[in-house]
Amino acid sequence: MKIDQAAIAGLLPHAGAMCLLDEVVSWTHTAIVCRTSSQRRPDHPLRSAGRLPALAAIEYAAQAMAVHHGLARQAGRPRLGYLARLREVVLHVARLDEIEGELLVSAEQLAAGSSQSKYDFQVRGQGRELAAGQALVVLVA
Repeated sequence: MKIDQAAIAGLLPHAGAMCLLDEVVSWTHTAIVCRTSSQRRPDHPLRSAGRLPALAAIEYAAQAMAVHHGLARQAGRPRLGYLARLREVVLHVARLDEIEGELLVSAEQLAAGSSQSKYDFQVRGQGRELAAGQALVVLVA
C-alpha cells in the first residue's frame, strides 16, 4: 500500500511546503522508511540564506516519527507529540540542499509508553549516512 504525500499530510500538524516527506516506502509496527527530494526545493521553508543546513535532518526524522505514530495507532486520531530530547546526533554533512537525488528517512521505535516514545533515526542520501541520532517524543493527551 503506497502512502503518498497527501496521506502523510493528514498525519502531520504541518501544512503546505512544511510537509517535507514525499512518500512512505515501508513501515511496520516499530519502524518506518520515508522518501523525499524536498531538500532540493528552492522554496524549502527551513532554508536560510538559500541554504538548507544539515540540522534540518532532525525535522525530517521528526516527521517520519509522527507519521509512524499515526500509522501505528490503532484507533482515533494520532496524538500530538513534541521532541523532548535528542541524543547522540551526528551530522556527516553541513548542508542537505547539496545532496542530489532522494533522501531516505528512517526511524525505529526502541520503546513506547502511553506518554512517550523513543526512536533511533537516520537520514541517508547518495548512498551514505547524512545524519543519525536518538529522539524522545512526548505525546500530549
